[in-house]
Amino acid sequence: MPTTADFITNNRERFQKELFDLLRIPSISTSPERDADTKRAAEFVRKQLQDLGFRAQLHTTPKHPIVTAESPMAAGKPTVLVYGHYDVQPPDPLGEWRHGPFEPTIEGENVIARGATDDKGQMFAHVKAVESIIEAEGKLPCNVKFLIEGEEEIGSPNLDPFIESHKDLLKCDVVVISDTDQFAPGQPAICYALRGLVYMEIEVVGPTHDLHSGMFGGSLDNPATVLARIIASFHDADHHVAIKGFYDHVRALTPDERAGFAELPFDEKGYREEMGVTELVGEKGFTTIERRWARPTCEINGIFGGFQGEGAKTVIPAKAGAKVSMRLVPDQDWKTIAKLFEEHVRSVAPKTVKVNVKTHSGSGPVLVPRDSAAVKAGMRALEKGFGKKPVFMREGGSIPVVLTFDRVLKVPVVLLGFGLPDDRAHSPNEKFNLGDYERGIRTSAHFLHEIAGGK
Repeated sequence: MPTTADFITNNRERFQKELFDLLRIPSISTSPERDADTKRAAEFVRKQLQDLGFRAQLHTTPKHPIVTAESPMAAGKPTVLVYGHYDVQPPDPLGEWRHGPFEPTIEGENVIARGATDDKGQMFAHVKAVESIIEAEGKLPCNVKFLIEGEEEIGSPNLDPFIESHKDLLKCDVVVISDTDQFAPGQPAICYALRGLVYMEIEVVGPTHDLHSGMFGGSLDNPATVLARIIASFHDADHHVAIKGFYDHVRALTPDERAGFAELPFDEKGYREEMGVTELVGEKGFTTIERRWARPTCEINGIFGGFQGEGAKTVIPAKAGAKVSMRLVPDQDWKTIAKLFEEHVRSVAPKTVKVNVKTHSGSGPVLVPRDSAAVKAGMRALEKGFGKKPVFMREGGSIPVVLTFDRVLKVPVVLLGFGLPDDRAHSPNEKFNLGDYERGIRTSAHFLHEIAGGK
């Protein structure tokens, strides 16, 4: 009888084909016209788990369905809950894709498609790991549950209420999430910290309607110019965030953390080239890795107002606006930062315009104990799955549900990342290395055995 490792090898092509079938579904959670597709993706995942003998259910929410599944539960065995999401970001701008965003295409060792790494490929690796163990060994070494949602890319508005009201269904001993990266190709990592997020919008309103810039220019404050001044006030010359009180509760990196980051084989030249920039810029006094992982930021995500079409139109816009995200670190509170942001904007805005400030969403930063038994099990599993000892790293992004699992289920969370930093998540030509997909399947299988007591 083949081992689990043999089964994974022997079914490599089928596992890829089934992932590609999932990638073909345009489950864009932000687009109402894709609601039928998001439901189709949820049903795809539900059926995959049901076919493995799991009790799999589709739960309706005010927007997109949530999939839950649980294996036959064995008394006395630990329970692992796998969290992931089947929804994806919009593929725009379409003209920058080398292939259709929902036409998975192999280029070298990678599959190119929207959702390949964020998060369909990483999530699906756990499904295939469970299948491989069941087929090769007859049963799982521990109890396994799945919670797969379809609203992660729009802030998971219905997830927290669902977890709160389904605590018994989701009861477990550890949660595993694969929605992060390795440190570099061939260098697996355990992510132990995530930045929080607060998302704001500013609107500057001037005249009641757009004005002719020749007839009216020079006689009133231009909302676009005022907006530019407001935005320029967010940082000082050393790239520190200039909002009063912004750094008051920032937890400093420990000397051990800074030393550990400095030892990582970070290719700064390759990092610049991947982004297509000639120079790296950031907060004075910190390295590039420290800025990305462990320092708070304030970034402009979009600017709007006035004439946006081809050619020229000489107008003074009636209004202008910007969308701003701030990434937060332990121990910053997103509601406090949102309040400080609004106070800053109003303090620098002139009385010649009206300013509206809106808070869209927010979530707190995450810091996972590196010495927990669950994290140690993840380290051993990654070493077995990838063939190299993993390192510890932080991640600049946010996964708000980690805090919810800690608060509601009161269990440790392990972040096992199978993607790569250059996978272009949220960008055109998103990719996932197919070798890492297979190594992710192997790692997941090892992780279940490690949680169960090792094999």
